[in-house]
Amino acid sequence: MEYPSFELGKSRFDQTQFSGRLRHLLDITDPRTLFTSKKQLEDCVSLLDAYKENRLPEGVTNKQLWEAQKVKQSIIHPDTGKSILMPFRMSGYVPFGTPIVVGMLLPNLTFNQMIFWQWLNQSHNACFNYANRNATKPTPTSRFVMGYLGAVTSAISIAVGLSHLIKKANTFSPATKMLIQRFVPYPAVASANICNVLLMRNNELTEGIDVMDNNHNVVGTSKIAAKKAVLSTAGTRVVLPAPILIIPPIVMSLLEKTRFLQKNPRWHLPLNAIACTISFGLALPATIALFPQYASIATTDLEPEIQAATKETVLIYNKGL
Repeated sequence: MEYPSFELGKSRFDQTQFSGRLRHLLDITDPRTLFTSKKQLEDCVSLLDAYKENRLPEGVTNKQLWEAQKVKQSIIHPDTGKSILMPFRMSGYVPFGTPIVVGMLLPNLTFNQMIFWQWLNQSHNACFNYANRNATKPTPTSRFVMGYLGAVTSAISIAVGLSHLIKKANTFSPATKMLIQRFVPYPAVASANICNVLLMRNNELTEGIDVMDNNHNVVGTSKIAAKKAVLSTAGTRVVLPAPILIIPPIVMSLLEKTRFLQKNPRWHLPLNAIACTISFGLALPATIALFPQYASIATTDLEPEIQAATKETVLIYNKGL
């Protein structure tokens, strides 16, 4: 694979194109980065610092620099400069989230089991949203707690409510009810995800986020940019669970009609897990890639004080993931 000339803080893929953002996301969601040791991370950071200070050792290649940046972006938050806990990294979202998705899609869940899996899913999502937020401004712990409780409450209420309605409906056969029941997690998760993002990142809407020039120099704080950042993130959270929670139930309903699975029901859980893992692994980078992480906004669309503070026609901001 040929590597282009290294550019610090940039992607080696074209971020103005969906295909480029997808390849970038596949890069930073690479689960192999989860096994990066503290020493390896320090070496990557040191190499990038050496590049920034024009003191690179002889023989360092573009490939080494791009790989070092990949590792750093996978582990370290761009605003705080601190390591993100492993389960809440982009590269950890699929490995740690897949068992939860499998649990939510298990057939014949009791109400208690449904509540447990929805609670666990929104707990994971809340921590993921917080860990990958725009952190240019501090967020009070109370905002985190409020977002978490709102998301959990909405997810459980919708999931239990829809399940109750389906079970009480007399117009469906038992087989149809079971099939419909499998799709209940999607509206529950999608609605809760919107609630989760809006509540978890409400502080950005009230305080604003930093907008920067192309050299990442902060020009000012904008509530307008914050609104665009939060709404675009909420949009991805609606799209994200669709293939994850809709495709596996369709696949499993077809497989259950096969002679193999009818004779070997013990294979139901492993096949369900495989279907969920493939759907999750492909859906995550594809949906996050819908919007660039560092989005641009016309200076004329921002607050008057920001327009007066710069001659740049376009500014950028960290949308968060």
